[in-house]
Amino acid sequence: MEILMSILAGTLFAAGVYLILQKQLLKIVLGTALLSHGAHLFILTMGKLNRGKPPILLEGVKNYTDPLPQALILTSIVISFGVTSFLLVLAYRTYQSNKTDMMDQLRGTDDE
Repeated sequence: MEILMSILAGTLFAAGVYLILQKQLLKIVLGTALLSHGAHLFILTMGKLNRGKPPILLEGVKNYTDPLPQALILTSIVISFGVTSFLLVLAYRTYQSNKTDMMDQLRGTDDE
């Protein structure tokens, strides 16, 4: 199962990097979202996938799942949601003021 998750995380990283290198702002924002989802899967995979085991230690429990990767992923989800919403608002305001979302046109000229 870890190999499948690693392949999926690598695919999300590759798609995210591809979208970040595009020229439209919306594709760049979607690329950052895919990159963060790939990071979530990577953290989950590195924490070992133990199915059917409790995430906390109780008396008498010998096999348990480490709760630290789950806590890190929850924190990362909240942070990536905030960053994605900020980037969406920034892209929307940029489109409103400049009437374009192409990075080549937003760059300006040498005279400015």
